[in-house]
Amino acid sequence: MDSKLAKAINEQIVKELYSSYLYLSMSAYFAAQGLDGFSHWMQMQAQEEIIHAMIFFNFMNNRNSRVVLGAIDQPDIDFDSVGDVFEKTLAHEKKVTKSINDLYNIAEGVNDNAAKIKLQWFISEQIEEEKNPSDVLVKLSLVKNDSSAILFIDKDMATRLIPVMPVLN
Repeated sequence: MDSKLAKAINEQIVKELYSSYLYLSMSAYFAAQGLDGFSHWMQMQAQEEIIHAMIFFNFMNNRNSRVVLGAIDQPDIDFDSVGDVFEKTLAHEKKVTKSINDLYNIAEGVNDNAAKIKLQWFISEQIEEEKNPSDVLVKLSLVKNDSSAILFIDKDMATRLIPVMPVLN
């Protein structure tokens, strides 16, 4: 694998692990607020991000490219509201989308078809990753600060299932 692409994928692994760490921090915030459904939803999101990291990890190993794990920054721990969490979630996912698109451009530049095929799945996945927090933000905008309605949404968020992902290799 081209060294520039390998370096960028290694950086993406760290970004995916950071995403998991960020969502765990958000889950802890919600748990401290007594919003167990939102907390659960973020835990499921954190698990999904670990799966994403492992897809990249295994892809590198399967291509006989060395995985080099970098440090994971501490995520934010304080948030202003449920809406603030989901605004930050959406903003974060937009950054991830840009990073995936940048990775695809690198793969295209070095003519790595295997990487481009793998990254096409991530490009499609990012549509859902941005849609989910956007949908929550729409619901929150409808209910404004109605605590009963927020508790109703919280109950609905608790129904999110463990993510099912493609084979990790």
